Amino acid sequence: MPLVVPGINSGGSNQQSEWMNRLVGKKLSDSPSDSTNFARQDLPKEHRIIEPGSMSTQDFNKDRMNIHLGEDGTVRHVDFK
Repeated sequence: MPLVVPGINSGGSNQQSEWMNRLVGKKLSDSPSDSTNFARQDLPKEHRIIEPGSMSTQDFNKDRMNIHLGEDGTVRHVDFK
């Protein structure tokens, strides 16, 4: 039986799920949010945008949202690491 740690690997990250639902498939923009774009101003203060092929530090910061973009600039994945 695998080890389950609440909030780490038990699927207890409601915050991550909420942000995934809001961002995945959209592009980030400086204009107001709509069906295909999400306004950068509405992102949490602690965030970083990770583009394909870019380097990022591997330090753990549970309060920082990482936004992973695809080649076309749309959000592919969101995590808090």
